[in-house]
Amino acid sequence: MKQVIYAATLFIFFTACGQQKEKADLIIHHGVIYTADSLFSVVEAMAIKGGKILARGTNEFILGQYDTDSSIDIKGAAVYPGFNDAHAHFAGYGQSLRQVDLVGTQSWDEVIERVKAFASTNKTAWIEGRGWDQNDWALKTFPNKSRLDSLFPTTPVLLERIDGHAAIANRAALDVAGVKAGQRLTGGTVETIQGKLTGILIDNAIGLVGSKIPAASKEEFTLRLVAAQEKCIAAGLTSITDCGLSVADVERIGKLYEEGKLQLRLNIMLSDQDDNINWLLKKGPFIKERYQVRSIKFYGDGALGSRGACLLHDYADKPGWKGFLLKDAKYFAYRAEQLANTDIQMCTHAIGDSANREVLKIYAAALKGKNTKRWRIEHAQVLDSADFHWFGDYNIVPSVQPTHATSDMYWAGERLGDKRLHYAYAFEDLLKQNGWIPLGTDFPVEDISPLRTFYAAVARKDSKGFPAGGFQKENALTREEALKGMTIWAARASFEEHQKGSLEPGKVADFVITSQDLMKVPEEKILSTQIIATYIYGKALHQL
Repeated sequence: MKQVIYAATLFIFFTACGQQKEKADLIIHHGVIYTADSLFSVVEAMAIKGGKILARGTNEFILGQYDTDSSIDIKGAAVYPGFNDAHAHFAGYGQSLRQVDLVGTQSWDEVIERVKAFASTNKTAWIEGRGWDQNDWALKTFPNKSRLDSLFPTTPVLLERIDGHAAIANRAALDVAGVKAGQRLTGGTVETIQGKLTGILIDNAIGLVGSKIPAASKEEFTLRLVAAQEKCIAAGLTSITDCGLSVADVERIGKLYEEGKLQLRLNIMLSDQDDNINWLLKKGPFIKERYQVRSIKFYGDGALGSRGACLLHDYADKPGWKGFLLKDAKYFAYRAEQLANTDIQMCTHAIGDSANREVLKIYAAALKGKNTKRWRIEHAQVLDSADFHWFGDYNIVPSVQPTHATSDMYWAGERLGDKRLHYAYAFEDLLKQNGWIPLGTDFPVEDISPLRTFYAAVARKDSKGFPAGGFQKENALTREEALKGMTIWAARASFEEHQKGSLEPGKVADFVITSQDLMKVPEEKILSTQIIATYIYGKALHQL
């Protein structure tokens, strides 16, 4: 009889347990949730606990198996893994928010007016600005510093071009840096006309002046990054790869995380300076809960817009000029051999077809075949038709920015000519090499919006719908490919695909909710989509 009672008690106990729901911190239900997993599964609901995905499935399953004090019916809204910008300048964007905004200026006159307005309300030791692009002006030539000299005879002024690969400085700034007419340096030029400085500095020459600008105080640095974070999270970004910081920047950023002032995730690339490289070689991959440092950003050449990109043949609009590498090829080869036997990721900026070929061959010599190093080419913008295979042969990752294609398409043909242009911004061709491709923006060079990345990738058009058929549409990505490039493939590019990038049990609950379904909304309406909410670790950090 005792055995019968004991068995009955066990039956009742386990039956009751079977009916008891598991507790979750948050349940999102009645949505269209794109998980970005290996099957590109779409589910209706998901349960979250401890900042991670607990389970996902149908509304019936999740609501039947899990209980919570916080349940949100999103009424058919679309959900995606948190958007991940695979190539940007987060700290630089924060700096730009507190400088003269020159993006969208239509003339040098307009640049001057914005600088004057800034100077009238901001009493700073230096006037800094960024965002001008002479390709947007009626007169598509570099400006001259003369007006800056007359307006600001004693205040140093440095205004960077949109791509950061050219700048104009006034006489006061050039004097502080000791820049002289005829000065020569590797990987950069100090522009002159008839033996006189114009103020235009290309690539490495910018550093002659930029290095003289006083470093931001702790308070200023904090203000910049907190402001940048707010805008990024509101845009749906939960993760960002910040390309090219110093160890000092990393230490400051670490403090901000400790103080709870930073919430989004950062994959930080250190700039290729000796102290940065030696620090990472000593520490190895430096991985924290919300940020990591495991890669070095090298700078192969300049940008196409400022004619600093290194080409195999002359620029179509500047005969006798091919651009240049920013350092001797032997330097990159030395660093590749040095890093090949470590877990440090080598990531190299390469725009022109000559720079891409040089870096790809250097990588190949160091990697010696198929590998799991995930070394990256940042931009991979212009390639010779014979060089695409290097990416697949040596598992080299092309890290591209779709909005560069739609920003450059108006004038890129003038620089390259039609034949070379055909092999530029070739995202689908690059995707085929490894079967995956991470996407970014390069902000503040481009707008921070991941929706613009998505639209440029699939439509190959600008915000006004130009050109009607899309720019070199054969290299557009599908919507699924574009979403993966902004989520799971971006995570994979930084070795984080097991922690984030898809909405799967055990991964962090970073996700965004949008007003329209990016997978289904008509192409012309993609950019009207709003970010309804952005969650990091299951907490809403932005809500409309």
